Amino acid sequence: MSCNMAVKRTWVPGAVLFFAVFLLAAGCAKTEVSAPEETAPPAVVEEPVAEEPQAPAVEQPAETEAAAPVYGEEISEGRTHAPMLPVYFDFDKYNIRDDMKGRLEDDARFLLDHPEIRIEVQGNCDERGTNEYNLALGERRAKSIKDYLVNLGVAADRIETVSFGEERPLDPGHNEEAWAKNRRGDLVILK
Repeated sequence: MSCNMAVKRTWVPGAVLFFAVFLLAAGCAKTEVSAPEETAPPAVVEEPVAEEPQAPAVEQPAETEAAAPVYGEEISEGRTHAPMLPVYFDFDKYNIRDDMKGRLEDDARFLLDHPEIRIEVQGNCDERGTNEYNLALGERRAKSIKDYLVNLGVAADRIETVSFGEERPLDPGHNEEAWAKNRRGDLVILK
């Protein structure tokens, strides 16, 4: 009996090893050559080819629509919508500075060329002064800009005014450079 046991022990591990190698080799062969991998790339390639001719047909009308000017989305400076520019003020003043008159003349030309556009002039101040004082000063700045545009021919009913006082600073700094940026009137296109 001891002879038979020795034969059985040798044969069983050898057979298990043979089947393990066979299954491993068979599994690798199936993994390397699989049908889904071969069929997936043509499906991916075919879909964009079918969509490409449709895309230009859909985009062409959109390009025609995009050719019409769309204003009020792009910011030129401050919070002012392009192509207009904001107006800056001196400390504690609401009169239009000489160096800002050219900006307002360009803004008025744009508005006269586009009578469908309505704007809101937003008066802003730096942080110095009380909230009440700055709200009143911001309102005077916005009204000063509106009056200047109206004198240049823009209809008054196309221009609204609002004051934000010191509540919406562009530059949070506490120095003259920051304050100068915050003393302004923004021209925002209403939709």
